[in-house]
Amino acid sequence: MPKIAVILPALNEEEAVARLIGEIPTPELAGRGYDLEIIVVDNDSTDNTARAAREAGATVLFSPLRGKGRAIKTGFDYAEADFFFMLDADYTYPPSNLVEMVDILKQNDIVLGSRIKGQREKGSMKPLNYLGNILLSSLASGLYRRKISDLCTGYWGFKAEVARKIDLADIVGFELETRLFIQVVKHGYKYKEIPINYRRRIGTRPKLNLTRDGIKIAISLFRHLHDHPASGSKK
Repeated sequence: MPKIAVILPALNEEEAVARLIGEIPTPELAGRGYDLEIIVVDNDSTDNTARAAREAGATVLFSPLRGKGRAIKTGFDYAEADFFFMLDADYTYPPSNLVEMVDILKQNDIVLGSRIKGQREKGSMKPLNYLGNILLSSLASGLYRRKISDLCTGYWGFKAEVARKIDLADIVGFELETRLFIQVVKHGYKYKEIPINYRRRIGTRPKLNLTRDGIKIAISLFRHLHDHPASGSKK
């Protein structure tokens, strides 16, 4: 039976994590012949995130050094699965898309959920952040010659052999998704974006700061441009 690992990096998400886990379409995926493991990686939370996740039925791991890249790496290193998914634990990304996304991975190396192509709940993304994401995605598409509509999405799916090759060791902060995209291009992986509906987060911890994090993302795109092969990428 093929296995799916859903990795949820979490930092102080006790209000959201159990609700998110409850929406994961476990019965539907099981009916399609998949075994599913939900893994919450507690990234040094100071609240009851771990307890809430465990009570909701998730496996809980701990990544005491903060950083989303470290948390995802902890989950990837632990899980034994055929397909890996990562999405934020703050309720913004709907897990109902997992059914469609795992089907897409049968023909692709990677699948991404695009907030730009989908609908965004009122208040889920500030207008300035929306514009900034459009600009950063356009910059990435132009520099790396591979189209991406939502560079900063936190909703990714990988075939196991791809997840094992992704290098997350030195990635911290909001550069994670950017560096993932750069590696996708570098290795010529075949990927597909699907529209998703983006929701307002549960809780008050801020997400991306356009000025600070947007500049870091743009710098990262230029800094790692030399990693981009001149030719040979899959289309």
